[in-house]
Amino acid sequence: MNIKKLGNVILAVKDLDKSLVFYHEIIGLPIKRQRRTWIDLGTSGAIISLHPASLTAEHIGSSIENGITLGFLVGDIKSAVEELKSKDIKIYREIVEREAGKNAIVLDPDDYLVSLFEPSFEDKAQQTSGYQGFTPA
Repeated sequence: MNIKKLGNVILAVKDLDKSLVFYHEIIGLPIKRQRRTWIDLGTSGAIISLHPASLTAEHIGSSIENGITLGFLVGDIKSAVEELKSKDIKIYREIVEREAGKNAIVLDPDDYLVSLFEPSFEDKAQQTSGYQGFTPA
């Protein structure tokens, strides 16, 4: 096997329109491709793909212990959290400060965890150094 990179993270969502508002209008990810039952968001690196969840299957996997967490790097976590609060986004965990940087976790419309991380290291676009194992504990 010769994997080149992560292509996308696929989220099964209960309400495609609500999730589109959250990830596009609130979080700010641009729409790359949109079809009736599939929306790709982002421009470079891995993209987030939204598609309708099953109406009959149980929705599982949205916990720290056994679920998925989407991580976004932000320039100013305090203003990001304040903005999300003003838009009535649920805060799962307020800002915590660690050696690697500051982190907060919010919930999307399907209760998927969305981690916001403001790194303390010099290269603010860097994700791996100091980030691995940092969130969401």
